Amino acid sequence: MPLLFSYGTLRDPAVQRANFGRTLTGRDDRIVGYRLEMLQIADAEVVALSGETHHPILVATGSPDDTVDGSVLELTDDELRRADDYEVDDYQRVEAPLAAGGTAWVYVAQ
Repeated sequence: MPLLFSYGTLRDPAVQRANFGRTLTGRDDRIVGYRLEMLQIADAEVVALSGETHHPILVATGSPDDTVDGSVLELTDDELRRADDYEVDDYQRVEAPLAAGGTAWVYVAQ
């Protein structure tokens, strides 16, 4: 199963049910080498689903001292594609290191 690190709206059970038809299984962790900023969302459908006009976005720093708290979610390949569809074009999906070890997909600033 693919792992997706979420630090924002995909942690919300209502957003998960709307996108994936279920609440995802996950665990707390941190992503390493990134800092958190806020992004204004112009996509009305995403705003309606999340209820938020601004979403967090990760910006790469490369510093092991920079970490962001979040959740590592277990998805199917199809659900990962649906997560790609949910995220606006300002985000790109990359693989990044987790504080607990290993890696997960995560959406970061383009």
